[in-house]
Amino acid sequence: MRVYVRPGVKEEREHWLKPKQRCAADDWRSRRPTSCCSSPLRLHFYHSTSGAMQAFLKGASAQTSKVQKDKAAPGTSTEKKARPVPWVEKYRPKCVDDVAYQEEVVAVLKKSLEGADLPNLLFYGPPGTGKTSTILAASRDLFGPELYKQRVLELNASDERGIQVVREKVKNFAQLTVAGTRTDGKKCPPFKIIILDEADSMTGAAQAALRRTMEKESRTTRFCLICNYVSRIIEPLTSRCSKFRFKPLANQVQEKRLLDICEKENLKYSEEAIAALVKVSDGDLRKAITYLQSAARLNVDKEITEKTIVEIAGVVPTKVIDNLLQICFKGTFEKVQIAIKNMVDEGYAATQILIQLHESVIEEDLNDKQKSAITEKMAVVDKCLADGADEYLQMLSLCSVIMEQASSN
Repeated sequence: MRVYVRPGVKEEREHWLKPKQRCAADDWRSRRPTSCCSSPLRLHFYHSTSGAMQAFLKGASAQTSKVQKDKAAPGTSTEKKARPVPWVEKYRPKCVDDVAYQEEVVAVLKKSLEGADLPNLLFYGPPGTGKTSTILAASRDLFGPELYKQRVLELNASDERGIQVVREKVKNFAQLTVAGTRTDGKKCPPFKIIILDEADSMTGAAQAALRRTMEKESRTTRFCLICNYVSRIIEPLTSRCSKFRFKPLANQVQEKRLLDICEKENLKYSEEAIAALVKVSDGDLRKAITYLQSAARLNVDKEITEKTIVEIAGVVPTKVIDNLLQICFKGTFEKVQIAIKNMVDEGYAATQILIQLHESVIEEDLNDKQKSAITEKMAVVDKCLADGADEYLQMLSLCSVIMEQASSN
């Protein structure tokens, strides 16, 4: 292939690409034109680019100063927008007196706080009854806001439950010496607190390794174990702790706390909605507050109704449960199959159906033998569902037993 070049282009290109001498290193770094850059075209290019760069930098600095002036404007730096916080955290008790319905625990903690001394603690009970909130509030009362972060280590044993965590995080924190005094003049206890939340998820080896640490560091550290099932904590640990059982919250206590939140958030609600919240939460105040916040976000500037709460909670309507029981008592197996398939297709959880069926069967007009046979089957079905069995087949098996017991009348 031939390339044709216009006459004179080659000589002109060689003239510009082969300067007579190299630029000095210092001149090249500082971008100053030297004798090698003496051609008019190069000088024009240098001055044009340097001018553009200076204008760019000048404009950037002007914009930066403008932004800084805007930030320094009066009234803008002091005003901070409140971050959206879940209501569970927003209305968590800040002191021991705010803890609801756990009179025995609160009374013992108050006595301990007065003497600035605390034993190793073991809190157990259903979820949402205030176990974590109680020890956090007690820690704030003991150490104050200044020393709280230095003196308290909170670990969730569901995530960090191995023996390595006990050997590293817990042991290292327990061996630290305590220092510092409270600014408000109150007496500060000479120990730290390690909170192990959901301790029933810790492995047996980790719990065994914790025994020696609790004894060895007893002068400078107190432990608080929080769990739902105290039977999953090994006996040597429970014997080293003062045990406190947290009861499910009474309906009146939950209702009062929910009404307080509704007033503070300026919510429109009906009495039936609050009653439904208390019923579906089943003594779990955390669940009730979460459902209330979800309903408030779903119905902005509208009244929160019972129907909204039922939909958010995923509860099966009472009519559906009653219809299923009537089919089991008087219908055929084919109708039971269709009813269960419709419920599963609607997306209702089999565990929720099981809970509500249990409540309804207990209230039905059946003898004790029939009820015991049905509830025993419910226990088997619940275990199978926990192991990952098919929901449709398990519910069909349960309804078959209900039909069998109902026909034996």
